[in-house]
Amino acid sequence: MRVLMVFLTILAGPVMAEDAWVKLETEQQVLEALDDKALRYTTAKQIFYLSGRTLYDAGRPSWGNWRPQGGQYCSEWPPNAGWDCYDLYVSGDGTKVRFVGGAEGTDITVGQYVPVRE
Repeated sequence: MRVLMVFLTILAGPVMAEDAWVKLETEQQVLEALDDKALRYTTAKQIFYLSGRTLYDAGRPSWGNWRPQGGQYCSEWPPNAGWDCYDLYVSGDGTKVRFVGGAEGTDITVGQYVPVRE
């Protein structure tokens, strides 16, 4: 029985790392996670430029602005003038980013890192 427990624990390790999410707490961590990076969502791609501009493309390009603020990712999309901010998490294996917003953390979007030019 003890051997079985050790074996199951070893097998569960990679799965747990993949499912674990690490919350980013500082503006520097947010910059490192997004600066000059691209994410693929289910039906769209988003590129985060060093300049603070961001391009969201779901078949039609939409330009906005982004910035780290208080350890969160914040964005604004003209013609709207307001900034919306989200907590940012990186997957344990470092391949995905999760944005969590809304009053009760119910607005969740997950993107997977992809090459900026694909």
